[in-house]
Amino acid sequence: MRHVVIIGGGFGGLEVARRLRATKVRVTLIDRNNYHLFQPLLYQVATGGLSPSNIASTLRYILRRQKNCEVMLAEVTAIDVHSRSLTLDSGTLSFDDLVVAVGATTSYFGHDPWQDDAPGLKSIEDALEIRRRIFLAFEAAEWVEDFPTRQALMTFVVVGGGPTGVELAGALSEIARHTLKHDFRHIDPRETRIILIEAAPHLLAHYPEKLRRWAEEKVRRLGIEVLTQTRVVDVNDHSVRVRRGEEEFVLQTRTTVWAAGVRANPLAEALAAQCALSVDRSGRVPVTAQLTVGEFDNIYAIGDMALCLDADGNPLPGLAPVAMQQGAYVAQRISAQVRGRSCPRPFRYHNRGTMATIGRAAAVAEIGKWQISGWFAWLLWLVVHLMQIVQFESRLLILIQWGWNYFTFNRSARLITGPLRCLKEEENENDSSTTVSPQSSSTKIE
Repeated sequence: MRHVVIIGGGFGGLEVARRLRATKVRVTLIDRNNYHLFQPLLYQVATGGLSPSNIASTLRYILRRQKNCEVMLAEVTAIDVHSRSLTLDSGTLSFDDLVVAVGATTSYFGHDPWQDDAPGLKSIEDALEIRRRIFLAFEAAEWVEDFPTRQALMTFVVVGGGPTGVELAGALSEIARHTLKHDFRHIDPRETRIILIEAAPHLLAHYPEKLRRWAEEKVRRLGIEVLTQTRVVDVNDHSVRVRRGEEEFVLQTRTTVWAAGVRANPLAEALAAQCALSVDRSGRVPVTAQLTVGEFDNIYAIGDMALCLDADGNPLPGLAPVAMQQGAYVAQRISAQVRGRSCPRPFRYHNRGTMATIGRAAAVAEIGKWQISGWFAWLLWLVVHLMQIVQFESRLLILIQWGWNYFTFNRSARLITGPLRCLKEEENENDSSTTVSPQSSSTKIE
């Protein structure tokens, strides 16, 4: 029986596996994690709104009724397209058809050492680390007497003004101004400073101008400082140095979150080299109109790691709907080949809309020719994201949790896990002597 191997249990890979349930093939789904993660809601785990189990479901449970599919918990270390075999950390595996859907990682644009001080948001581990840093910063500020140090602890910098950055900044604003406002005795969380940095001239740069302007105005009304046309030039555990035009200045902060860019999983580059191809600047492997790689009709690449062009020659964005539509297409193509039928025509992505939430009862959405903002867009965002959750039980739990959060402003998943930060050096350090900032603590950057 024809053996289809899928690497990656994300949106694209899982879609391929599920669509092949009625096809006479043997499917093996390989992932280094035993769960499917709903990445669009990772920021809610990072800000204590949801627990990891709310947005992740085990792959074996999802595919438990699909008899032609088996799940393998392993990591692929090498691909040999000529011998049709994979090298795993636990052995080797042969295939007839290979679908590579390993997604992307955080890109620091050549400054990888920054990741220790500015974690990205691509995994559950990332989200838990960000959550730990956010709530630990407030705990530390409660007992620090030195004002500059306390101010730095209560300053949060989010790098990247795309949907993830905007969503994170909005959630941080709600935490500071509502969730925690009565929890402390020596600090007022409402004095928290949240800074959103974007290199482009606008937030949500890929959205229409009308929605961009509305979103930026809403973000500012939440008390978030927006620095557009500003680039990060250095990050450490105490500050972020940025450049705005010809001016450079330092933002003193103990908590920086990176939401500025993505790069394809390193396996994409290995696959491209095997197929005598070169990856693009984001590490993506180019694919044909049939989503195959190079001259190999049995090798597919989909999702964030694939450089797939639309009808106008522009790369498709790294979005869940793109990966899911590509997964459905690949499954349809393999099914047609198995049944001896003509293969489907070239892949075309059907954009059904994009949306981003900014904060409580505020979102923007572009659906066809419609541009929606405000409460109705936020309601659409809730419904769409809720329906995309794989497991019904998780949908129900998230709905209950969202309802509770909405009416009480409470975030129940605020546990601080992992090592506690030592404050001994911070208490003796005078940050104000090294701070260079274009504003005083009582003014906002516009």
